[in-house]
Amino acid sequence: MAEHILLESDEREVPELSAARKVHARLRLRTGLRRRLIELTVIDYYFLCVRAWRARGPVSEHVLDLRFVDPAPRLSRHVPWRFMGIAVMFTLACAGTIWWIVSSRQPWLESDLLPAASALAALAAAAWIVSAFRTTRTLTLRSVHGQAKLFEITAHLGRLRALRHFSQLLVAHLKVAISARRSSRAEYLRDEMREHFRLKEAGVLSEEEYESGKARILARHAPAT
Repeated sequence: MAEHILLESDEREVPELSAARKVHARLRLRTGLRRRLIELTVIDYYFLCVRAWRARGPVSEHVLDLRFVDPAPRLSRHVPWRFMGIAVMFTLACAGTIWWIVSSRQPWLESDLLPAASALAALAAAAWIVSAFRTTRTLTLRSVHGQAKLFEITAHLGRLRALRHFSQLLVAHLKVAISARRSSRAEYLRDEMREHFRLKEAGVLSEEEYESGKARILARHAPAT
């Protein structure tokens, strides 16, 4: 316990966005139905600044030290195949109904199937809109040994390519961060533990996430028996 207190009492200094010496990459996204804005900025080679805010709301900001981030971030894509299948079904049904109306001898404006065709067209349009909104790409960052979730962002259709491009640049800077790590296992243990504590104090990690991450770090770095 004394060792843990010593580790947690050390302060870690990270640069702020306003004091960054160099900006390497930046991405801004709107996420969710509440239209929250998130800005990601890679600064000073191996730091990631995360800023989030809503219209006329306060700005929250924290910085991740990429030396303690898993160098293989997860970039997953979600395609709503079920909604797309429903959209195709309504589209085909609408097309079939319109074909039937047009091919009949009755004037199409007087057809009893016209309301049905309109309803099917509206349902098809709604299904395609939902499918587009639910097509997403998610970037997740976890700590190296603690495997605590440090950050997660989801981009919707229209910003998928931007998030993919930013993630590629981020991976390049994660490789630079690896070369800046301390080579001693004991020193890296202390540094990683301090980083987890700093993020807990910044509100990035909950108490439970911090404790479970700390346990994983200690177990990973325990001397072999």
